[in-house]
Amino acid sequence: MECIQCQNCKMGQPMYYCAAKGEFVIDTSKTTVIEKTRSGWKKGDPKYELHRRKNRKELEV
Repeated sequence: MECIQCQNCKMGQPMYYCAAKGEFVIDTSKTTVIEKTRSGWKKGDPKYELHRRKNRKELEV
C-alpha cells in the first residue's frame, strides 16, 4: 500500500482518514486520557438526605 500524498496524516489531528488504506486512523501518541470527575449529590454525603427531601418537597408543590 503506497501513500497517495493526501497530507491528512501530516495535519496533526489525533484521528484522520487515510485514503490509501481506506479507513480512519487513530494516532495514539497524540491522544490524552481525561478522567471524569464525579460531582453532585451521592448517598454517602451527610447532606444528601436533606437535599433529597428538599427536592421532593419542591416537586410536590
